[in-house]
Amino acid sequence: VLDHCRRERAAGKTGVKAVFLYPMNALATDQAQRINDLLAENAELGKLSAGLYIGERAATQYEKVRTRRSDMQLSPPDILITNYKMLDLLLQRADDAPLWRESDIRYVVVDEFHTYDGAQGTDVGMLLRRLAASVGAAEEGRPLGKICPVATSATLASGRDEDGTAQLLEVATHVF
Repeated sequence: VLDHCRRERAAGKTGVKAVFLYPMNALATDQAQRINDLLAENAELGKLSAGLYIGERAATQYEKVRTRRSDMQLSPPDILITNYKMLDLLLQRADDAPLWRESDIRYVVVDEFHTYDGAQGTDVGMLLRRLAASVGAAEEGRPLGKICPVATSATLASGRDEDGTAQLLEVATHVF
């Protein structure tokens, strides 16, 4: 994901290229620090920016991760770090519309994927479809179109046995 964003930025493309979606602000904030460290320590990734857009103003200031909403609206980050409730609002509010201008989202990383079963999985699945439609990525028969969904989970079945594979495919099919 980072390499894709780096190559697109080097080609002069602006706008959001990836969305990292977390179920809660604490996880988003934790990962923002990790992304900040990667961007700050790696010269090849140094031109990338990330934005932490959560319901409350982030208490931490970062070198490479923006936290001011107005900054992100004026100059959208390459990587948007948020939670699913905030993403829903970002797709609705007129003040946030500039965030999606010139975006070419190719990756959506959904962390803690095991939490998105049942009704919450349906909600997130529909949210991802709205995101794809909003940024012009959706295609007939492919609701996410050119967006590559990535699911991460420390507790979801690894797919090493037949039952684990079936469970993993069932949840991924439902959400993506």
